[in-house]
Amino acid sequence: MPIYQAVVLAIVQGLAEFIPISSSGHLIIVRRLLGWNELSPAHELTFDVALHFGTLLSVLIYFRRTWFQIIRAAFGGKVERFSETADSGQSLSPDEQQEERLLLWFMAIATIPGAVAGKLLENSAEDYFREHIFLIAGALIVVALLMWWAEQVGKHIKPLTQISLGDAFVVGCAQAFALIPGVSRSGSTITAGLFRNLKREAAVRFSFLLSTPLIAGAALLKGHEVRKEGIPAGMHAPFIVGVLVSAVVGYITIAWLIRYLQTNTLKVFIIYRIAFGIVVIGLAYAWHLQ
Repeated sequence: MPIYQAVVLAIVQGLAEFIPISSSGHLIIVRRLLGWNELSPAHELTFDVALHFGTLLSVLIYFRRTWFQIIRAAFGGKVERFSETADSGQSLSPDEQQEERLLLWFMAIATIPGAVAGKLLENSAEDYFREHIFLIAGALIVVALLMWWAEQVGKHIKPLTQISLGDAFVVGCAQAFALIPGVSRSGSTITAGLFRNLKREAAVRFSFLLSTPLIAGAALLKGHEVRKEGIPAGMHAPFIVGVLVSAVVGYITIAWLIRYLQTNTLKVFIIYRIAFGIVVIGLAYAWHLQ
């Protein structure tokens, strides 16, 4: 794989992992559209996991202080407000402290559905899902419509620290559907958060925090396989470049999206998903006729 391909795919990953437009769907379509088929499907997936490791680094670095506060609070340490930067340093009521102490455990429970789905559907994710372009297009459009619906019915009133066990579990179940290319992990979890009346910024922050253990688990499992089988010949430099570029682009994207959704809706992403889904349907027909 040439370095420029690794850079392009890493930029796509860094942008689309956090913007709710589906990174896996975009990576598959970009490869098909540009004819970048040098790698086997298994090696493509391995490279994609390397790109996910880059975006894992970006979310860990961006939320490093928040993670430290969440973990410290969960194990009985000092509790301070971390969900709203404007309130940082203000004292919390006993109820608010209890809510922040529970957040880590709610996140752990929310991770279970995605982990189970990943294990049960691992082969489908690697083979069937990635080869069916119409499935990607359908997922792009269906989730866009769900995002629009969530924007209409969601009350946008809950901050991050008021997430309940029910909220966390619903968002976690939504994350499990992200195994289907085109769904988008951030898209499905943000949408579920809005349906549960989270503020947009809170839904985005919870989505990104929740992605950390799942992406880390997938990267570790795939990394173990790569360690046993070795990185394909000529892929060491593209792997390193892909991780670094996706990490930098991912960090910038996280910062931008959180600021953007403080004052804007998901409308632009809804329109993009529908338009891109229609384009993908056209491409699928064209490729089928070739």
